[in-house]
Amino acid sequence: MRTKLFAVAIALVASMVSVQAADAPAKGTVDAKSATALAFGPKGLLFIGDSAGATIFAVETGDTKMAGDKAVNFERIDSKVASLLGSTEKEVRINDVKVNPASGNVYLALTRGTGAGQPAIVKITRGGELEALTLKDVPMSKVSIPNPASGKGATTSITSMAFSNGKLIVAGLSNEQFASTLRTFDYPFKDADKGAAIEIFHGAHGRIETQAPIRSFVPYKVGTEESVVATYQCTPLVKIPVSELKPGAKVKGTTVAELGNRNTPLDMIVYSKGGKDYILVANSARGVMKIPAEALSGAEAITARPQGETAGVKYETIGALKGVTQLDKLDDNHAVLLLQNGDGFDLKTIDLP
Repeated sequence: MRTKLFAVAIALVASMVSVQAADAPAKGTVDAKSATALAFGPKGLLFIGDSAGATIFAVETGDTKMAGDKAVNFERIDSKVASLLGSTEKEVRINDVKVNPASGNVYLALTRGTGAGQPAIVKITRGGELEALTLKDVPMSKVSIPNPASGKGATTSITSMAFSNGKLIVAGLSNEQFASTLRTFDYPFKDADKGAAIEIFHGAHGRIETQAPIRSFVPYKVGTEESVVATYQCTPLVKIPVSELKPGAKVKGTTVAELGNRNTPLDMIVYSKGGKDYILVANSARGVMKIPAEALSGAEAITARPQGETAGVKYETIGALKGVTQLDKLDDNHAVLLLQNGDGFDLKTIDLP
């Protein structure tokens, strides 16, 4: 009997090892053509969005130990990154900034070189050290987007990503007639589907739109409904139910605010302060907006052109924050910002407003 039980136990252990091995990514090279968007999953898992190659890479960084609570402040961070990569400031573009919640370290998605350039990822530790992330012979996997936008639109095939409730949510444009698309991916990756086409009413334009890309979004539970809260060009704020993001579905988002036209949303985060949730949105022409998240739940849909430049859910402009191009939560009380400084950029830690 003991022999049989021992044999069964060995078989079960072998089976578990086999499953774990099947799920674990093999080592490989991140052969990305670009690095335009980042997102973090659990245990330091880094997702890299490659718009030019219409591919998403998942890299196990191993960066899982909390790295302290020091502020992250760098003047002319682009100059320091350029020096690290053996380039010049003019040949480095910072495309995205994300904080690894497993460690608190900050990651930059970069393009280096002229023209289309080459992708690079740089890690900035809470101790102030810069390190170029190795993209060769690392535990990784990837998934290709089957119907990406092409031509001039290829740069918008992946515009924003976030990991929520065990799934990676990806915004971008497809080559379909209804081009604005949200896709959800399980991890480990399976084959990608065509995603869900998103339709919105754009108040400033006075029409329904299906071609405009989501520029930035955050996952957030609006009332009892898991949602994507997204910003579009010129600048509608829209809530979209995650439950409706099925392959091939045509989903109608609810426009709850017009934040002002002649403007491009650049990045956004959600955070809690004083027992309330807020959404912070950085924009190209209208500063940084602070939106009370509780107002989204009962907001009426905007279905006609508003009389003024703004309508719907109200926001507060944070006048002290100028030139913000990227931002992410550093911890429960702080955010890290990428700020334009003349012809360069600074990285700065602030108290959440």
